[in-house]
Amino acid sequence: MIKKILIANRGEIAVRIVRACAEMGIRSVAIYSEADRHALHVKRADEAHSIGDDPLAGYLNPRKLVNLAVETGCDALHPGYGFLSENAELAEICAERGVKFIGPSAEVIRRMGDKTEARRSMIKAGVPVTPGTEGNVADLDEALREADRIGYPVMLKATSGGGGRGIRRCNSREDLEQAYPRVISEATKAFGSAEVFLEKCIVNPKHIEAQVLADSFGNTVHLYERDCSIQRRNQKLIEIAPSPQLTPEQRAYIGDLAVRAAQAVGYENAGTVEFLLAEGEVYFMEMNTRVQVEHTITEEITGIDIVREQIRIASGQPLSIKQEDIIHRGYALQFRINAEDPKNNFLPSFGKITRYYAPGGPGVRTDTAIYTGYTIPPYYDSMCLKLIVWALTWEEAMDRGLRALDDMRVQGVRTTAPYYQEILRNPEFRSGQFNTSFVESHPELTQYSIKRNPSHLAIAIATAIAAHAGL
Repeated sequence: MIKKILIANRGEIAVRIVRACAEMGIRSVAIYSEADRHALHVKRADEAHSIGDDPLAGYLNPRKLVNLAVETGCDALHPGYGFLSENAELAEICAERGVKFIGPSAEVIRRMGDKTEARRSMIKAGVPVTPGTEGNVADLDEALREADRIGYPVMLKATSGGGGRGIRRCNSREDLEQAYPRVISEATKAFGSAEVFLEKCIVNPKHIEAQVLADSFGNTVHLYERDCSIQRRNQKLIEIAPSPQLTPEQRAYIGDLAVRAAQAVGYENAGTVEFLLAEGEVYFMEMNTRVQVEHTITEEITGIDIVREQIRIASGQPLSIKQEDIIHRGYALQFRINAEDPKNNFLPSFGKITRYYAPGGPGVRTDTAIYTGYTIPPYYDSMCLKLIVWALTWEEAMDRGLRALDDMRVQGVRTTAPYYQEILRNPEFRSGQFNTSFVESHPELTQYSIKRNPSHLAIAIATAIAAHAGL
C-alpha cells in the first residue's frame, strides 16, 4: 500500500486528497507557491514544501515536482485536476523515478489527450462519435474544405485542448476564417500545440458524462452519469447526478459505452467519458484522464469514495466494488461557487474573504480551501468552493440547494451563489429538461437584486449617526 503521497496541486482538490490520505493512514505532502503560503491545503497536510516565488511555474514543472516527491520520501504522486493532471510527461517522469502516478499510464494520457487519436480509438471500439475530420487539418484552406463537406455549423477544436479552451463554434465560412487564427494562437499558448480539427456542431445538446473506475486486473465499472448541461462558454457551473433527463435505457447505454471506451484503451484508475446527447442520439466527445471537479456528486449518490479508489488502484489493489453492487440513490447537485460577479459579465472578484460561513444541515457538503481572512489570489481559477447537496428526489434536491445557498455567507468578494438561486427557481430548470443553451437563453437570470448585508447596513447607519453628532 502507498505510504506517502505528494499532492501536485493546490486549493480544494489538494484539501480533498489530504483528507483521503488521513482516512487511509497515508502521509500527505503539500506544495505551495509564495501566493499560496497561507492556503488551507498547506495547513492541513502532514508536510508542506515551497516550490518558489512564481505563482505558476512550480505547479507546472513536472521534473521539479517528481524530484521533490523523491526527496521527501513519497512513493506516489497525485496530480488532482488542472495543472499537470493530464500531462503525459509527468506520468513518464514518475515511472522513471519509481514514484507511482495516481492516474492512468503516460501512453493512455497521451492517446486520449490527442482528440483526433481518441476519436479513432472510439470509432474502432464501436463508440459513436460526432461527424468530423479524420485527423488534424493542415491549414485554413483544408479547414474550409472540410467544413463545407461536414456542413455548418462546425466546431473548431484544439487537438490537445481541454477545460473549455481552444474551441470555437463557426456558423459560416466567415466565422471559420476569423476563428482559425484565434484557436491556433490559444491552443499554442495553452497546450503547446497548434494542431486543430473539425467536428460537426451538435446544436443545443445535453452534456452527459460517465464516471469510470478501472484497475490493473481487468475490472472496469461505471458509477453512472452526471449532467453538465448548465454551463457558460463551455465552463461548467452546476452539475447533477444522475441526470434527471435520461431514461433508464439511456442511462444503461451510456454507462456501457463508457466502460467500452475505457477498456478499448486499456484504461486504469479514475476517468470520465464525456458525451453529447441530442435527439436521442449519443456521441462521444472526449475522455478526461483524471479526477473531475464534479466527482463529488457521484460520491454522494453511490457512496463510493473515488479518491480512495484512485489510491487503492495505484497501490496495485483491485476495485473494492463490482458493477452489480453499484447502485445510485437520490439526486445530488454541485454548485461551483466562483469569485465572479454575474451582474457584471462574470468579472472575476478576487480579494480578501472578510467572513465565511459554511452551510450545513442534512445532505449538505462543502469542498473548499477558503476561510475567514483568506485572500483569494488572482493567479488561479476563480472557483473558491464547491457546494454539494443531496436529497431523495429531484424537487427536494433543488429546494435543499436553495436553502444551502441562502445559508452560506462569503463576504468580501462577489460570488455566483445568488445567480445559482435564480437558476434553481427557473421553471425550465425545475422541469428537469434543459440543454447547453440554458445559460445563454436566460440572460435575465443575472438581473437579480442583491440583499444588503445586515452588518454593512449597521456600519453605514452608525457612520451616519456619528457624522451627524460630529464624532
